[in-house]
Amino acid sequence: MGQVRRVDATPAAAAMLRSLTAAHGPLMIHQSGGCCDGSSPMCYPRGEFLVGDGDVLLGVLDLDDTASLAEPAAPASPPGRGPGSVDWPDDPGPSGATVPVHIGGAQFAYWSHTRLTIDLVRGRGGGFSLEAPEGYRFLTRSRLFTEDEAEALEAAGPPARGPFVP
Repeated sequence: MGQVRRVDATPAAAAMLRSLTAAHGPLMIHQSGGCCDGSSPMCYPRGEFLVGDGDVLLGVLDLDDTASLAEPAAPASPPGRGPGSVDWPDDPGPSGATVPVHIGGAQFAYWSHTRLTIDLVRGRGGGFSLEAPEGYRFLTRSRLFTEDEAEALEAAGPPARGPFVP
């Protein structure tokens, strides 16, 4: 088994992130733990959101690596998509961009047994997330790790905490 990813993105979410990268420069995502924005993945220009020492780095999305994009969510959904998934028509194409994805430490404690997938759906998202003015929002979908994946993650040790350093 190759390296197990804790986070991935659907092709539609990756296309939106490439578009936002073209407009705003390097990005980051923080999976919020509640309050005003619910529990949404929030997208910010990298460096604009201060990642705390207790935040967990779930992974870094390579927006051009189709192998790192989400696998089919369910047999009833098109490949790599969940209910309500949409296409992002303004994809600028390959960008070389990477997007670190963080989550609060307390939230990670609840979700450590799941693989998170960043998806894109129509609707109003968090007011400060970069995709909000486009009429779309990022949405987190999850699935339990398989037994083999959980064992591989346990063997790999805990994920990094604190700010991402490229």
